[in-house]
Parts: sequence; structure tokens; C-alpha cells
Amino acid sequence: MADKKTTIKNEEKVENVKPIDILDVLLDQENKEPIILMDEKGKQITFEQVAVIPYEVKKEKRLYCVLKPLDKIDGIADDEAIVFLVDQDAQGNSIIRVEEDEEVAIAVFDKYYDLLEEAQKEEKAAKSKAKKTVSTPTKSSAKVAGKGSKTTPKK
Repeated sequence: MADKKTTIKNEEKVENVKPIDILDVLLDQENKEPIILMDEKGKQITFEQVAVIPYEVKKEKRLYCVLKPLDKIDGIADDEAIVFLVDQDAQGNSIIRVEEDEEVAIAVFDKYYDLLEEAQKEEKAAKSKAKKTVSTPTKSSAKVAGKGSKTTPKK
């Protein structure tokens, strides 16, 4: 009897699952959840989203995503990520597939590193600008202990 209830609950959960467009997930800047994909054998693999990169190949604008596997994948080191092409299936649904052209994958990684470097420079510039706008005490506004003032040591 308990098995039937469990089965019914699991079936209800499956029925309540709504299909999600992968593009919506990738472009949602608020999403911090891992992305779960299925490989060709039906095994689930969990990924962390690293970046979404627009890149032009042979005058065709394409969208790529860089995902870092959180699960162990043969041939992929722990510090490596995979470049996926965002594409559409025959029904017009958004899908992602591994970019098999090594030159394109390397170029996408290079663009990612360029964008990352640019963002770091902008962050440093913003911090530098913020430091310059913070007022520093001047001689006229700073209180200096000297003749005529008493200081007491803290106990």
C-alpha cells in the first residue's frame, strides 16, 4: 500500500514539472542553480554556468554557453569547462550541444577571458573612482591632540 502512495506522489511530481526553455535559464542573471543535462546514455550530469558568450562564426552570429561540470566526466579535468552552442531542434525548441569545432571552442574561451579581463578593469576603475570621492581629513578639519588638549589613555 505504501508503495502505491509513493508511486502516485512521484507521478504527481512528474506531472507538475513544467518544461523550461534552456535559453531562459541561461539568460536569467538571478539564476544560481546548477544546470542538469542528460548525456547520450541518459545519465544526468550537473553543471555550473560560467558564462554566455555571443560569438560570430563565418559572419553568422551565434550564442554559446560555457558550463563547468560539477560531476566527474571522463577526459574533463576538475578545473575545465565545456563550450556549448545554443541551437534549436527541429521543433524550434532551444537546445544546447557541445561545440565540436575545437578552433571555435578555443575562440569562445578567448572571448570569455577578454570579457572577464575587461570586467575586472572596469571594477578596478570603479573602486579607484570611489576612493577618490571619499573625503580625507584636511589639516583644517582634523582634530589634532597637542598643546592645550588632554588625552587620557584607555584602560
